[in-house]
Amino acid sequence: MKKLFFLLAILFTTLGYSQDIEWDPNTTFDAVFDIDAVHTKDGINYELSASGDAGPYGKAYLSYMFTNHNNSDTTGEFTGFAWTQMGENIVKATLQGVYRKEGKIFKMYSYDATTDDNKIMIVSGVVDFVAQTMKFKVATLK
Repeated sequence: MKKLFFLLAILFTTLGYSQDIEWDPNTTFDAVFDIDAVHTKDGINYELSASGDAGPYGKAYLSYMFTNHNNSDTTGEFTGFAWTQMGENIVKATLQGVYRKEGKIFKMYSYDATTDDNKIMIVSGVVDFVAQTMKFKVATLK
């Protein structure tokens, strides 16, 4: 059985069976946030709240939980939630991704599932804890 699984894996790989990440360049926008608060209860996991402008979604509010399950000094993962309100419309999102420390900043990469027609967003950006800012590029996955 193991040999069959291995042969199938090789077959799919050699046939060019691959999945590319595609996003819609017409949906790309900038999202800029101010970090409102950061705290930890155990010195290992950190919680962050932020608010700011999420492009076409208007004012947005974010909360993150940063963890470090691989015990790295420079990388880790996060989960979080976001919500926006534009008039009567409320959009919510779950946030999940990874971060990497590079000098004085942290780079974040995230896939976010939204309630806006069930869109999935791909997000990358920079967090500067000294300047208390988060700046992201966001696009909708096709």
